[in-house]
Amino acid sequence: MTAPKAQDITIQQITQQAEKISTDASIPQFWITDWLLHVIDKPALFLITDDGYQLSNSEVKRFNSGVIKMQQGTPLAYLTGTQAFWSLDFTVNEHTLIPRPDTEMLVEQVLLWIKNQPISNTSKRLLDLGTGSGCIAISLAHELKKASWQVVAVDFSLEALKVAQHNAVINDVANIEFVRGSWYQELPIDNDKLFDVIVSNPPYIDEADEHLAGLLAEPISALSAPNHGLADIEHIVHEAPQYLRAGGLLAIEHGFDQGLAVRQLFADYHFDDIQTIKDFGGNDRVTLGQI
Repeated sequence: MTAPKAQDITIQQITQQAEKISTDASIPQFWITDWLLHVIDKPALFLITDDGYQLSNSEVKRFNSGVIKMQQGTPLAYLTGTQAFWSLDFTVNEHTLIPRPDTEMLVEQVLLWIKNQPISNTSKRLLDLGTGSGCIAISLAHELKKASWQVVAVDFSLEALKVAQHNAVINDVANIEFVRGSWYQELPIDNDKLFDVIVSNPPYIDEADEHLAGLLAEPISALSAPNHGLADIEHIVHEAPQYLRAGGLLAIEHGFDQGLAVRQLFADYHFDDIQTIKDFGGNDRVTLGQI
């Protein structure tokens, strides 16, 4: 791997070498410049207006160390500790998945459904199962707080819930409750506690998928599931009717090749108006249905 030495290194030299560094390290080129900006604590415009800025020895040392960690499999977001999602910024660490752009499709579709669906209840409730960093639940709570929605976010991992609670605070979201539990396990089946919307981005990668071996940093338990990746999705779909109000929405993110199988699960458990939405790459990504 080629990386700058700790002597008289400027922004211009690093940006000129960024393509080679990223190729040698087998990482995206934008990771190099984003990591550089994080190390020197400057905005993106600084790369253009002050490209003669000379890094201190400690900054060069930290920059090189980060490039090596990325080469070894640590994602940029785990080095910076933050990832943008929707219109917000989220803290992430090794206990949470890194929010991905395609998951914004899930948030978008839920908001679109709510906009087009008159909900008369005074107590409007939304459930996010397997919340992780809280990116889905907090983004939805942020968008819906003026409409007096209450969001409940569930995760089995105590460490992930700590991150999600922190993210709610830094994004000034108060209309959200965090619950530790496995899927619906800790939620009461009570007419007064039913939900208008249930969303989830559960583990959906086949446990035998060869690509899992290359995911060295993110928690595998949040990524893969038995039964060709469908086990958790089936459990969520099967139990959802007990927790949804009549006419309520279930929206699930899934793998690009699981659209047909997930639609069949929705049909098997008596959902109506079932549809699958494609992501930005044209792949099946989110399936929705009403009970």
